[in-house]
Amino acid sequence: MSTPVSSPARPGPPPTALRGERRVPRVFYLMVLPALALFAVFHTVPLLTGMFFSLTNYAGYGEWSFVGLRNYANLFGDDRIYGAYGFTFLFAIVSTVAVNIIALAVAIALNGRIRFKTGFRGIFFIPNILSILIVGYVFNYLFSNSVPAIAEALGVTSLTTSILASPDTAWIGVVILSVWQAAAFNIIIYLAGLQTIPGELYEAASLDGASPWKQFTSITFPMIGAFFTINMVLSLKNFLQVFDQIISLTAGGPGTSTESISLLIYRGGFQGGEYGYQTANAVLYLFVIIAISFIQLRILQRREASF
Repeated sequence: MSTPVSSPARPGPPPTALRGERRVPRVFYLMVLPALALFAVFHTVPLLTGMFFSLTNYAGYGEWSFVGLRNYANLFGDDRIYGAYGFTFLFAIVSTVAVNIIALAVAIALNGRIRFKTGFRGIFFIPNILSILIVGYVFNYLFSNSVPAIAEALGVTSLTTSILASPDTAWIGVVILSVWQAAAFNIIIYLAGLQTIPGELYEAASLDGASPWKQFTSITFPMIGAFFTINMVLSLKNFLQVFDQIISLTAGGPGTSTESISLLIYRGGFQGGEYGYQTANAVLYLFVIIAISFIQLRILQRREASF
């Protein structure tokens, strides 16, 4: 009985070839360098410069000296800082909840079987491409002139004066403008999520007798959990940085009732001679936004996993 002859093993590629296949061509790094340089010049360098001046008493002009962490310590004893933080967080929370409820409802309607679906999607996206300052001045005119005139004609006495003139209602006008403008982007995100849901799931649920609300809570919302997380995190982050809407509607008034953190930093730092102090406020607020976004993202991602 002859012993079978084993075929010689085929030599594998040399180690140098494997390393060559995994090596990224140098041209790719060269293509990234211009963008990296621009990012460093317009983002990283100003950020580090701001952190440096937050440790000084620099007024934006003239001489300055180091004060250490005194600016940061003074922030916690400033009542105006607390007022700005309180308004900003109230505005951001209310606007985030409102914009996501409205955007999700509109997205579900646009995802249904309706005529001129593409045209309606384009119409609802228009607010996202308009200048918020110009739109803000339009809303200012509506709140200050059109709405009171219509309310007076209809006999609605509570709206005969502009809601922007009262410290108790001015923030509502800012919320209305911000939600109207921000809903467009959120609608697009929700529409992208709704189109990933297989239609067979709804057909099977209909055969089982599930109501539209049951289909929403059991199929639609769990399946778009990741898109809901994206919208919630981005919405809250953007609303915490509100600035243009307030400038065009109330300029922080009446008084300081609608003064946001961003507006306070701008006024104090560039107009009030508090450059170093408000830079410390900006640095602190940067870390506050990062912490809130991180916590929010972790909580919402855990809820995604529980569905």
